[in-house]
Amino acid sequence: MHVGNARYLKLEDIPEKIPVFPLTGALLLPGGQLPLNIFEPRYLAMFDAAISGNRLIGIVQPAMGEHEGEESTRPALSHIGCVGRITSFGETGDGRYITSLSGICRFRLLDEIGDGHPFRTFRISPFLSDLTDDDEASVDREALLRVFRDYLDANKLEADWESVERAGNRTLVNSLSMMSPFGPAEKQALLEAPDLKSRADTLIAITEILLARGFGEAETTRLQ
Repeated sequence: MHVGNARYLKLEDIPEKIPVFPLTGALLLPGGQLPLNIFEPRYLAMFDAAISGNRLIGIVQPAMGEHEGEESTRPALSHIGCVGRITSFGETGDGRYITSLSGICRFRLLDEIGDGHPFRTFRISPFLSDLTDDDEASVDREALLRVFRDYLDANKLEADWESVERAGNRTLVNSLSMMSPFGPAEKQALLEAPDLKSRADTLIAITEILLARGFGEAETTRLQ
């Protein structure tokens, strides 16, 4: 996996511990790009530490039923997240950071480390299979594009079909998964899919359910 100016090819390339950013509804996948607007002091400190170090941060959702906020500063977390490298970083002048993380590989949380920082740090077990290319040929691209087109038509949305057709299956599946308007549970299911084919099949199934529900109800969910 080549991300930014770094290559991640083996276990030793991924640190044993990383700072973890709990973010409800966020999905970062290997090869994907996640833009972030950072303003809370603890996360500003997290990005300061990452920038001065290996530039790696873990994105993970709070466990289902938990919410990140003033009343829950240390929520229980989902067991699986994704390591991202800071590949874009800017200061706004009003105390915020505008950044972008590039996905490297998924990880399983092991144990939390109390290191005195205002942010949370965990030992992790990385998914090494994410560092190599998936079997793109196994994806049912025709079915994926069909359901994507149906969703766009149902919501009167358009897409750059020239770019879609040029995209490889891995880019297509992961990009559509990340931009999907699904809820936290569905996003976590896409993250935890064991391989690219399973993620594509999950994405198709969830979208078909959403379409059926939308056609039967007055309100229609829209891309965000």
